[in-house]
Formats: sequence, structure tokens, C-alpha cells
Amino acid sequence: MSSALSQPRWYSIPPRVLFFTLLLTLLAFAVSLLFSILAIAMAARLHGSTPNLQLAYRSVAPWIAVVAGGVSFVVALVMEIRHYRQSKALVEIARASQ
Repeated sequence: MSSALSQPRWYSIPPRVLFFTLLLTLLAFAVSLLFSILAIAMAARLHGSTPNLQLAYRSVAPWIAVVAGGVSFVVALVMEIRHYRQSKALVEIARASQ
């Protein structure tokens, strides 16, 4: 029983890392925007004033998204490089055992 294992390609790493980073950055922006709007609305209601949601859009959510994007980029890069090295080693082991 022979399985065709292909050699992993290094040029498939950057698109996956960038896609994963973009996806997590957008998710972090959306979630932080939701929670900051809710927090600002509740704080304004407690104080009896009108909420200034511009604070959520300009000050809170973008910075959280930038930090989450940076962290997700580093994590995705490390994971993809680890996966690439592991796949490369497994292909070599399979090739040597044939």
C-alpha cells in the first residue's frame, strides 16, 4: 500500500498566515466594538447622559484589533512553520522507509 506524499511547499505558508491573521483581526475588531459599545451605552445610561459611541469606533476597537492582529500573526506564523517542518520530516521518513 503506497500513499503519494507530496513535499510541502514553503510558498503556501504566507497566504495561509495572512488569511488567518486577517480573519482574526476582523473578528477581534467586531467583538471589541460590540463590547465597547455595550459598555459605553451602559455607562451613559448609569450617568444619565447620551453615549458617545465615537469613542468605541476610534479609540477602543482599532487598538484591540491591532494587538490581536499582531498576536495572531505571530502565532499563525509559528504554527505554520512548525507544520511545514513536521510535514517535511514526515515525507523524508516515509521516503526513507520505502
